[in-house]
Amino acid sequence: MTNDSVFRSYISDDFKQALPWPAPKLAKSIWDNFSLKGKVAVVTGGARGIGFAVAECYAQAGAEVAIIDYQIELATESAKRLSAENGVKSAAYFVDVSSNEAVEECVNLIEKDFGTIDVFVANAGIIWVDGAILNEEKNADGPDKWRRLMDVDLNAVYYCAKAVGRIFKEKQRGSFIITASMSGHIVNVPNYQTAYNVAKAGCIHMGKSLAVEWAGFARVNTVSPGYIDSGLSDVLPTEVRAKWWSLIPMGREGLPQELVGAYLYLASDASTYTTGSDIRVDGGYCSV
Repeated sequence: MTNDSVFRSYISDDFKQALPWPAPKLAKSIWDNFSLKGKVAVVTGGARGIGFAVAECYAQAGAEVAIIDYQIELATESAKRLSAENGVKSAAYFVDVSSNEAVEECVNLIEKDFGTIDVFVANAGIIWVDGAILNEEKNADGPDKWRRLMDVDLNAVYYCAKAVGRIFKEKQRGSFIITASMSGHIVNVPNYQTAYNVAKAGCIHMGKSLAVEWAGFARVNTVSPGYIDSGLSDVLPTEVRAKWWSLIPMGREGLPQELVGAYLYLASDASTYTTGSDIRVDGGYCSV
């Protein structure tokens, strides 16, 4: 058995065909390949922070953008801003991403409203401040906090993948992008965040696993941001964040806008041979 046939034996019968598989037809211009004109992108947690920066980048690149968020008023304002500033269709949808049924219903509605979905960014996430699992004084409700974080940061990614994967399979193309974290690669100090680290490590491996499972019709990748000044960390004491700065080779937190190049690459035709990859944007943290 050749290496090719061994590999193909793991691919679903639906996608087995004579090797090599056909390559995509790409534009001659790199700018055209990076363009998202004619594509529909969905971003969960897209009302603010990293999610909005990604949604704004996609709108600037020409995509129509659907924002999914539990903060519907803010999401609606964000969608209106994208439309007004970029001349593209944009809309907001209220969804609790920890509900499989709600996610599936919303994805079906977006497909109906926009006609299709080409790019899906599973970005919604929460943190557990002072997540030391033995700190009973602050975390007497620790099991509930653990379950909630896993539901939003990990299980919701599965719900999103399952819902949009059907669309990608039907149209035989699509890009699924998961916001992971450098915390899926390392253990953060001095703050304790075991639940978050576990969830993000799961996201990275889910991305790799889905990339193989969906190789016949869609690409799946993850982006692992480092410490980003997105507003989520504003509740932490300055001395904690100062410790982060001392450990980051670039000496600071990143801006949400410094992440969007990775997301644009993975969403666009510039990355048609990139799947199962994780792009770290962490100021060099994981390099030391």
